[in-house]
Amino acid sequence: MRALVQLAYAIRRLLFGLLRLKTTGEKVMLFNREGELLLIRNGYGDSSLFVLPGGGVSRGESPAAAAARELCEELAIEILDVNPVWTFESTAEGKRDTIHLFRAVTEEQPKPDDLEVVEAKFFPLDAMPSALSPATRRRIAELKKERPIDSRW
Repeated sequence: MRALVQLAYAIRRLLFGLLRLKTTGEKVMLFNREGELLLIRNGYGDSSLFVLPGGGVSRGESPAAAAARELCEELAIEILDVNPVWTFESTAEGKRDTIHLFRAVTEEQPKPDDLEVVEAKFFPLDAMPSALSPATRRRIAELKKERPIDSRW
């Protein structure tokens, strides 16, 4: 099944690149009560890298509602205190993407769906894994005030 997810991801990426579609997505900096940040590894794309959880925003759906939905679907987790952080633009993956970043809290432990998300773990901010996506690394540096926020995802 994971091979089908990887194939669908590759086809979707190709189509978005060819058609130059504009999409809207969301990502969440989700913290537990200890102040640790949730990072995930996806079951598609470069699954060796940890990233912030998130996904696409459906038509008629607010980015905040999409954030709550995606975390519920992929991680069986409910989020609290959802607050917007910044809006970014991205041309990664061959598409023109607007990404809404949120900050939220949870009292629950993630349960990855093992299809879209193969691993989910909370990390202390001073002990991040070395295998971070470049965008995730930038967002964490911005959170820690080690670099200014820019609009590039």
